[in-house]
Amino acid sequence: MTQYASRCLSIVAISLLLAACQSAPQQVTNLPTDDLVAALSQLEQSIDRGQLSSAESQLAALQPRAAGDTRLESLQRRLADAYMQQGQSALQRGDLDTASTALAQARSLMPQAPALTTGLDSAISQARSAKQSAAQAAAAKAQAEAAAKEAAARAEQAKQLRLAAERQAAAVQATALPNAPSEPKPHLIDPAAATSVVPLPMLDSQDNEALRQLLDRVAADVVQFDCAVRVQVRQAKDYPWVASLLSARVKRLQPGYALRLVQDLKPDAAPRLLLSPTR
Repeated sequence: MTQYASRCLSIVAISLLLAACQSAPQQVTNLPTDDLVAALSQLEQSIDRGQLSSAESQLAALQPRAAGDTRLESLQRRLADAYMQQGQSALQRGDLDTASTALAQARSLMPQAPALTTGLDSAISQARSAKQSAAQAAAAKAQAEAAAKEAAARAEQAKQLRLAAERQAAAVQATALPNAPSEPKPHLIDPAAATSVVPLPMLDSQDNEALRQLLDRVAADVVQFDCAVRVQVRQAKDYPWVASLLSARVKRLQPGYALRLVQDLKPDAAPRLLLSPTR
């Protein structure tokens, strides 16, 4: 009987102890935070804030510790997407260098999925091609404008030479004595010189009207002073044109005159006539 009572008391004591444990308030203790979870959270925050360079450094530090962790792989994909967005924004601003750098960063983060970056890569290539075409067009325009300015300068030079020759002719005519015997007066040459040079800048500027007016005076000097003519031109095709114009004017002044013409081809020299009088 005593043994039975002892067992009953033991059971009651154990029951009371369990009840006390269940009803007693549990004490909450500060457990240590998982440093990997904290590091992943910090990486996520860096991505959300757009601190991509810092996030990439954090990712590199976590990869040896969390290789194969799906959370890290997800954040790596998010970082790649953030670089892609950065590249798109730079492309819209026309900043192709920044867009290319962002594209390269995204590719390095997702090398196993190259198709993800194909669209941005194609857009950058098209933008570079368009930029290069625009630069080439601008260079061609500048070259054309420079050529036009040079042609205008040559035309102006020819005009000034023509006006100077006309003024010289007018001055010679004004100083002639009224009763002096008529003597042949040169238009462009120096009869005392062995050879006189007459520039032909209008050949380069293709000013045919100025060329015709100049050859009118050349023809007069050729007939009056019996000049041999050397035609110095840059291109062979220019010689027949000059020779034809000069011959027509000489025949008009003196139909039976035997014009002496020599071609002198010098591509690097300015066009000109060399007149050598024999009278």
